[in-house]
Amino acid sequence: MSKNLFLGLDVGTQGARAIACDASGGVVAESSVPFPHRRTSRKAKRHEQNPQDWWEAAVKCLHTLARQAEAAGYPRDALARLAVTSTSGTVVLTYGSGRVVRPAIMYNDARAAAEAERVNAAAEVFIEKLGYRFSASFALPKILWLAEHEPKSIKAAARIGHAADFLVGRLTGRYDVSDTSNVLKTGYDLVDRRWPAFVSETLGIPLGKLPGILSPGETVGRIATRVADRTGISRLALVSAGATDGTAAFLASGACRVGQWCSTIGTTLVLRGVSRTLLRDPLGRIYCHAHPEGHWLPGAASNVGGECLEARFKRSELPALDAQVGRHIPNKLLVYPLARRGERFPFVDPEAEGFVRGRATGRARLYAAHLEAVAFVERWGLEIMAGLGAGIHGPIFASGGATASDVWLQLRSDVLGRPIRVAANAHSAKGAALLAAASSFGSLSAAIDRMVHFEKTFEPHTLLRDYFDEKYARFRKACARAFPAARA
Repeated sequence: MSKNLFLGLDVGTQGARAIACDASGGVVAESSVPFPHRRTSRKAKRHEQNPQDWWEAAVKCLHTLARQAEAAGYPRDALARLAVTSTSGTVVLTYGSGRVVRPAIMYNDARAAAEAERVNAAAEVFIEKLGYRFSASFALPKILWLAEHEPKSIKAAARIGHAADFLVGRLTGRYDVSDTSNVLKTGYDLVDRRWPAFVSETLGIPLGKLPGILSPGETVGRIATRVADRTGISRLALVSAGATDGTAAFLASGACRVGQWCSTIGTTLVLRGVSRTLLRDPLGRIYCHAHPEGHWLPGAASNVGGECLEARFKRSELPALDAQVGRHIPNKLLVYPLARRGERFPFVDPEAEGFVRGRATGRARLYAAHLEAVAFVERWGLEIMAGLGAGIHGPIFASGGATASDVWLQLRSDVLGRPIRVAANAHSAKGAALLAAASSFGSLSAAIDRMVHFEKTFEPHTLLRDYFDEKYARFRKACARAFPAARA
């Protein structure tokens, strides 16, 4: 095993990224390739992409990876295991040959809002059992939209799958499988491990076109010879079932045991942790993925995150603003840092808009208040998870673009009153590589223990504890006044 490399491929909205790691987690090779990023209709809230663009970018990534590995002294046969991650909720229809029927409907396509309500009405028992509701971003409402508006597409399709399923199909020739992570938003019953009856009996979606299900890390099959030769990967390489990009990034953070939580701040804020039991939220703010080792991965996403900084501050001025944060704490400004309308966690309000309470005397003070506010939402979210029965133990594992700011990481640690740890390469491609390595180590947790290494740790300061506790309480009161849904 020590001579093998484990490959992770992540295909996102704007490009593909691949990484090759050795058994210690060291990065031997890494590559990325962009592809066209087109929105079909902003006004109609539609977003489609051509899956063939994903595949061509993926092939280029893997080819570059293989060349880099060879230059580093690894033979072709060392590229032995591969797993794929991609966007959650994206829908791809394929013919039996694997050719796509129509462009993919992307995860952030919002055309199926009415269909989501119909799915929720049909899935009342399922919703109570699994503890989450369907939104327009989920795959199942999009499939229902296709069934009603493009019935010929559904009829022509041999398989209804997800972005990662399509890529695995291209790699192996198998388009009939998915994983427990990707099928959550398609309505798969993760408790009883079956497709529920309402999907076919009430919604009319043919179950025979939906994929069979593996756990992330299970072997799908051997890479197709023509693909191996085109990319330079070993003809004997095995492809493992992957996961959604969010799940893969969570794994790369280093969190793997019950009670460990990761907070990812990129454009938005995503919380995810490991729970011994399935968490159910009557307000529909969270959902739980199945952990490959029998646990649950409760998670939720806020519309708050780094987007508020992108919208209100120039990227070029952020380092200078970071340097001034310490001079503007304490401050009296209260901010709810939404950059767009609508919130989904820690409360659900599609009409919510951000606010600033108090007079902002200077951009540095306003910037400091925004950093505080995102940390307050993070703290609020963890409190909700604890209130729903989740254990939260030890440090918070951090990932996402916000980890580039040590000032913000320290402030978040101070607000949460917990250490924050940052792993090297805590991104989705690394998470896919961990899934590729899981069977070689005997378990996913063992692979994470061996292959994830931490580069930064921040301990909470006690000097400002009273200030942050008092301001957090005022922040919650301001939110309750501004957003009725935040009073729950």
